[in-house]
Amino acid sequence: MADLLGSILSSMEKPPSLGDQETRRKAREQAARLKKLQEQEKQQKVEFRKRKEVSDFIQDSGQIKKKFQPMNKIERSILHDVVEVAGLTSFSFGEDDDCRYVMIFKKEFAPSDEELDSYRRGEEWDPQKAEEKRKLKELAQRQEEEAAQQGPVVVSPASDYKDKYSHLIGKGAAKDAAHMLQANKTYGCVPVANKRDTRSIEEAMNEIRAKKRLRQSGEELPPTS
Repeated sequence: MADLLGSILSSMEKPPSLGDQETRRKAREQAARLKKLQEQEKQQKVEFRKRKEVSDFIQDSGQIKKKFQPMNKIERSILHDVVEVAGLTSFSFGEDDDCRYVMIFKKEFAPSDEELDSYRRGEEWDPQKAEEKRKLKELAQRQEEEAAQQGPVVVSPASDYKDKYSHLIGKGAAKDAAHMLQANKTYGCVPVANKRDTRSIEEAMNEIRAKKRLRQSGEELPPTS
């Protein structure tokens, strides 16, 4: 049993000494520095290439803008820095990060807001169509301003109703009838000649009282045998 335990312990690796741990730490640090240097060298190469492309763009008088192929975030950042140092204008477009691309413009030909909106929508910019759209917009705005200055529009009928029904009422019938109409000032008053009872109020009241007394006296008389 002791021999078996001894053979197992002898086959196991010994724990690393302090010197081995230090060596591994230095190896990891050296690998990290090497990777960083490689990244810096790569970025320098990208920057050099971008500088060359931007320089060619500046020297080409026939170009006012340039569209680059999609690139990652680091390359786009390098290109924006190069463009800014060169005195140009740059914008990034695209939805997904992997599909985003950069466009650079000479400052004297900086894009308008309408052009930038077109690129953001993924559309090609057409200056001719944009000019036509701008003219139509200005025309519509000018028409609205003129309509506001003129005020509300008065709508007149196409024909007069009197002309339409002249074969029934005549041309002057309605007008003459309107002139002949007069207000009846005595409306609701009965003439004296039309009244049947010409007595005064006092005479009528006296007669009513007399009839009442006569009726009462007749009720008081005893019945005759």
